[in-house]
Amino acid sequence: MTETDPYSREREEMVEFQIRARGVRDERVLAAMRKVPRHLFVPKDWERAAYEDRPLPIGGGQTISQPYIVAVMTEQLELKPQDRVLEVGTGSGYQAALLAELAGTVISIERLRDLADRAQQNLARAGITTVRIVVGDGTEGYPPEAPYDAIIVTAASPGIPQPLVDQLAEGGRLIAPVGPRECQDLIKLVKREGRVEEIPLGGVCFVPLIGQFGWRGEESP
Repeated sequence: MTETDPYSREREEMVEFQIRARGVRDERVLAAMRKVPRHLFVPKDWERAAYEDRPLPIGGGQTISQPYIVAVMTEQLELKPQDRVLEVGTGSGYQAALLAELAGTVISIERLRDLADRAQQNLARAGITTVRIVVGDGTEGYPPEAPYDAIIVTAASPGIPQPLVDQLAEGGRLIAPVGPRECQDLIKLVKREGRVEEIPLGGVCFVPLIGQFGWRGEESP
């Protein structure tokens, strides 16, 4: 963004007071969140609230997550510039935009075509052209580009979908909210020698992950 960016101060305050002050230390993650214009990834009516410490509606019953939670999940991915990343749940495209700043290849799956189209438009407005968006069932992953060094799931399921575990590379990291539909535990998996280590990261509340290996559509709230 240029000096005409009307939200540069709000973005800086978001990073310093909502994110760094609460323990996120990865300087690459902080720099990405300073750079990516979050207000371009929310509906126009919510633009002034884009940098507040809360999730916001983006249409289709979906939300853009609270900035702090986005930062925590992104930091826990431990991304390197050459990494191949899969995102499950494109939403507005904001998380994918951050991933594009930090990794080499970003593929994002969204089951709702309208959201996928809007996310593509949001990314284009932000000048980000390296994210590939796929419309489909994210619980099945995306086998054509597997394995992935990192997988991030931005909706909650009863358990981590097995196809995602299968598509995780050796040494790969997976972050996902897991548990009941109301609120969940944020879980990190690390794959080592074909086995996965599970690390709890705390409580969260996400919209349900709909799909073959998540919640069924009729079971969603």
